[in-house]
Amino acid sequence: MFSDSSSPSMDPASPEPETRAESSPSSADPNPNPATVQPIESSAFESTPSDFTIAAAPPPPQERSDSLDELTHDLSTLHDLSTRGQWEAILDKISQTRALFLLAKPHEHLTYLTYQVIALAKLRRSDEASRELDSLHDLDGEHYRYESFPEIYPNRKGSMVPFSLRWVYALVPIKLGNRQEGLDRLYTLLDFVREKESSGDSVELWRKREIFVMSCLLGFHLGHKEFGVSLELIKELIKRDPLDPVLVSKLGSVQMQFGDIEGAKATFNRVENMLSDNETQFKNLVGRNKALVHVVEKDYVSAVREYEECIERDGSDVVAVNNKALCLMYSRDLSDAIKVLESALERVPTAALNESLVGNLCSMYELAYVNHADVKRTLNNWIARVAPDDFDSSCTRV
Repeated sequence: MFSDSSSPSMDPASPEPETRAESSPSSADPNPNPATVQPIESSAFESTPSDFTIAAAPPPPQERSDSLDELTHDLSTLHDLSTRGQWEAILDKISQTRALFLLAKPHEHLTYLTYQVIALAKLRRSDEASRELDSLHDLDGEHYRYESFPEIYPNRKGSMVPFSLRWVYALVPIKLGNRQEGLDRLYTLLDFVREKESSGDSVELWRKREIFVMSCLLGFHLGHKEFGVSLELIKELIKRDPLDPVLVSKLGSVQMQFGDIEGAKATFNRVENMLSDNETQFKNLVGRNKALVHVVEKDYVSAVREYEECIERDGSDVVAVNNKALCLMYSRDLSDAIKVLESALERVPTAALNESLVGNLCSMYELAYVNHADVKRTLNNWIARVAPDDFDSSCTRV
């Protein structure tokens, strides 16, 4: 299957306490064999089940001199390192900070531990991440509430556990191969978020988190071709925002996987009639939808034309780049397919350094070159110099 579009997302790498004090906020994816080539999966509910890469930053904290951001030791450094993918440096920073006893307050320990667990998960050290999570015991315990420390937090109440910590607590079992346990935790997290949303506090924040968790669940179910539950989730998401073109496009994609091609076309036409503030992204979404229809009809020439228009509007549209290359490959133009992916890695390495795209390129090398091992080794050496710490270089199969 070809990928289509990105989804609603937020940044779990920016720990944020889930309960805020009154008026005081805190932020704490020849004749080639398609089976060897994978589509790119891009962001929250299009990502593979083990993917921890989720873009877009959370809302910035309001200006206040005693916000928990300012009361947490050197939090800006951790956030800056996370945005650059320097997860090893984060672990070093956390280790040094603890060795120097610079964390004085309970919420600081939780915030640093959240960064540590996310970094370990990013670096595929899930066993260590799981042990750190197990050391916390009950996340809803009284020892993780502000009112248990009135001398430190005189005007605060509620849980100091970052939402990101609850999120990674649900995902680590999946990284360890315990999919059902992870899904159970995600559905428990969804219930937790909905309870907070219904309480009336920070409703918009909790609504965004509800959409985020539902999007994660949708990604996992789609990844295992569980289309029935996926369809129910996407319909529930669309109920909350019927004018979101990305969500409606995802519905069309799911309909295609069900084999309902005419229904998918009708859904994509509905997207095309919507209005959007971001003209370039909207046009590319519509273009990728049209291209997917051409792909299903095996009209690769027309699909390539649509993807080229997307790339002309936005050269960093890695979904269009990847899918254009796949269409060229299926059209037996392997040489141009390779050029498309190599060009993207040269032009926009930050966007194109995606394991699926790199894996596809390496599959094409294996089909095109006798000395593909040398070519892949050169690519792997370049990736080692420029990729973030969490990039899984095993996708090159060197």
